Amino acid sequence: MITVETVADLRHSVSGWRAEGKRVALVPTMGNLHEGHLDLVRKARSLADRVVVSIFVNPLQFGEGEDFSSYPRTLIDDSDKLSGVGTDLLFTPTVTEMYHRPQAQQTKVEVPGLSSLFCGASRPGHFAGVATVVCKLFNMAQPDIALFGEKDYQQLMVIRQMVQDLSLPIEIQGLPTVREVDGLARSSRNGYLTDAERSIAPALYKQLQRSAQALQKGNYDITALEQQAMIRLESEGFRPDYYAIRKAEDLAKPGPEDRALVILAAAYLGKARLIDNIQITLE
Repeated sequence: MITVETVADLRHSVSGWRAEGKRVALVPTMGNLHEGHLDLVRKARSLADRVVVSIFVNPLQFGEGEDFSSYPRTLIDDSDKLSGVGTDLLFTPTVTEMYHRPQAQQTKVEVPGLSSLFCGASRPGHFAGVATVVCKLFNMAQPDIALFGEKDYQQLMVIRQMVQDLSLPIEIQGLPTVREVDGLARSSRNGYLTDAERSIAPALYKQLQRSAQALQKGNYDITALEQQAMIRLESEGFRPDYYAIRKAEDLAKPGPEDRALVILAAAYLGKARLIDNIQITLE
């Protein structure tokens, strides 16, 4: 595995592979890698001849008072993990390499509609930061395929929409959420949890399962299910941000005829903001 920090070096390597007719995959990350990230790399390895992984903690997607400065940075450990799963190139740009101008003057990419819902409502500007950095990484690495985890379901939809709207010749692959044995979704921010909070955290996924089971049994009172879930999460020690049952294809409110649904949730537990979702198909 080679490690590069500049766009010029990244493009030099990728252009060489392309000259050889190689198919290139990209896995964008912010580092502090866990098994979910490594699964993305393993899948990329099976879908392409060469795999590029980026590690960049993107300031553009953090709001005022969020954890940009304290976000865990574990580059040495991450590099060892990536080398062990077949990564060909690790791209680790600096902030100035990614953004040559001050953040306030930076050209941004925005996906209207989707970006203002749920996490976008709670974190204004977050998805503009995500779309911008991902679009830049796509331009820099020019992959044939890019892989993302489905735990960040709304983020995945924003990226899919951006690729479609901008006619980018990139296949977007989403992979199922990787979970701990007790159901907690793997996340870089799980490290913020205390031992006591860690014992509570799996209740978020259990609540998603509970709502999914109710829907499968024919309880289609969406508003009541959402309200009940918020109350239950609060009683278990969370500070719920949102809990929503939506159409899987576009996050619109479902009608009686809709069968492909996603249940999305975000809740604070101590310092950690946990997000999760379940996709279901009603019979």
